Amino acid sequence: MNVHIGIVAFPAVLQMDLTGPYGVFAAAPGAAVDLLWKKITPITTSDRLILMPTKTFAECPQLDVICVPGGAGILPLLEDEETHVFLRQQAEKARYICSVCTGALILGAAGLLRGYKATTHWLSWEMLAELGATPVRARVAVDRNRATSAGVSAGIDMALTLVGGIWGEDAAREIELDMEYDPKPPFNSGSPCIAPQDLVAQLKTKTRARQQERLEAVRKAADKFKAKTL
Repeated sequence: MNVHIGIVAFPAVLQMDLTGPYGVFAAAPGAAVDLLWKKITPITTSDRLILMPTKTFAECPQLDVICVPGGAGILPLLEDEETHVFLRQQAEKARYICSVCTGALILGAAGLLRGYKATTHWLSWEMLAELGATPVRARVAVDRNRATSAGVSAGIDMALTLVGGIWGEDAAREIELDMEYDPKPPFNSGSPCIAPQDLVAQLKTKTRARQQERLEAVRKAADKFKAKTL
């Protein structure tokens, strides 16, 4: 089975959002995984890892799976028409359109989550509704051919879910075992549902300015898309 998978690699992407699913997809038999961007030049992730895209948007063939990670660099992409057009064109025939963390907001800004159930990082979860999606509290949300995941590490779960859907559960189980993917968080605070509430409040306060900027960008992108569809 030959399956072509593309992961968008943009400046200031969060590297774990990208490399987690990449490792899963690349382990699937017959998978060809490309990092996609507007040009073939090194990009720097938000945590200063250097990555090299392997295909440009212009030369990318039709993909079976298109994946959009998140990170600090999403704000420019919420209004980036070139990226939106590329995603919409790929979405017409792709088997799955998926995202990790706040990459869901980019899909939403491109109009690809309207009428779909979706999830994202808990700090940005409510913003999905601004983009026409129905937010659901889930680590991985699959609605028809849209697959979105919660924050960062959930991207591995999403990729394993898609491998199971494309190659079958046996292939996904083998990859999961080979990765020894058996997480046991040492501090049991990886979700606002289980973390101490003073810690949740502290992180909300710490990220308030960033989240407000993100919300304003999301609303601007939503208004722009609504105006185009009228």
